Amino acid sequence: MEILELKPVFKDYIWGGTRLKDDFGFETDVDPVAEGWMLSCHKDGKNTIIGGEADGETLEEYIEANGRAKVLGANADKFPYFPVLIKLIDAKDNLSIQVHPDNEYAARVEGEFGKTEIWYVLDATDDATLVYGFKDKISSEEFRAAIENNTLMDVLNVVNVKKGDLFFIEAGTVHAIGKGTLIAEIQQNSNSTYRVYDYGRIGKDGKPRELHIKKAVDVSKTEPAKYEIKPFGEKEEISGGARQLLTECDLFTVWHYDVDGEITLSADEKSFNHILVIDGEGEADGIKIKKGSSLFVPANYGNYRISGSCEIIVTKI
Repeated sequence: MEILELKPVFKDYIWGGTRLKDDFGFETDVDPVAEGWMLSCHKDGKNTIIGGEADGETLEEYIEANGRAKVLGANADKFPYFPVLIKLIDAKDNLSIQVHPDNEYAARVEGEFGKTEIWYVLDATDDATLVYGFKDKISSEEFRAAIENNTLMDVLNVVNVKKGDLFFIEAGTVHAIGKGTLIAEIQQNSNSTYRVYDYGRIGKDGKPRELHIKKAVDVSKTEPAKYEIKPFGEKEEISGGARQLLTECDLFTVWHYDVDGEITLSADEKSFNHILVIDGEGEADGIKIKKGSSLFVPANYGNYRISGSCEIIVTKI
């Protein structure tokens, strides 16, 4: 088994900008570049492997060829699908007000799984905001009336956002990324999104983008979000740098590391590791890494070293 470098999949949604090209150095003809899918086996975008014996294969093909249990680890047994999807998101303009279904509703209505996610804010303009749940608890009928009367923004919780904020967004939480925000998103492996409001924007087909009001009302938790807007843990010094627990739940565990020298991590029999480099440069067991690098460390790989001066996000299940 070897550490795999992954090629991102890019998406050109109308609200995207240029920072994934300008700041991360990605080369793509996609314009604008709204999202980079950094770890994905989803049907809407699958990563391919760069270099090594599996060069050119999709990650999904690699998993099938080498054995799901061996590559993903024992914790993957509870997921009947590849468990996570990790993105970089550049919001030059506001995203739609939206909500994602839970597993039961998504399986019944969409034929895939639900979507709980986290947003880790990598950068934000001084005036950047996000929508995160409701100001107060209201009924589903009041939610529908606010949509129909164009007073939805009056009942939603709009918060200022800054670098280092962490938003834990359970399925059913109404939310929206605001313009001027650069985000790393770790989510369930799902692409089911219900738009509630979209500022009257016109899509590529010349028509207003589709809304999904009935489904959104069905799945939304019309109440304030219950999680604080911060990482789950405090930053702590370790040999070779510092680390901070961003999220720990039954879907994924996510750490942020500041590497200044060398740290040792491990992918044991329980889970693979995914490494997303969000700043700086260095090496991962001899593989050169830089801002924007995406590495998949198979389960059972054992200890590996990250060296250099860089920031990384490490996700496991």
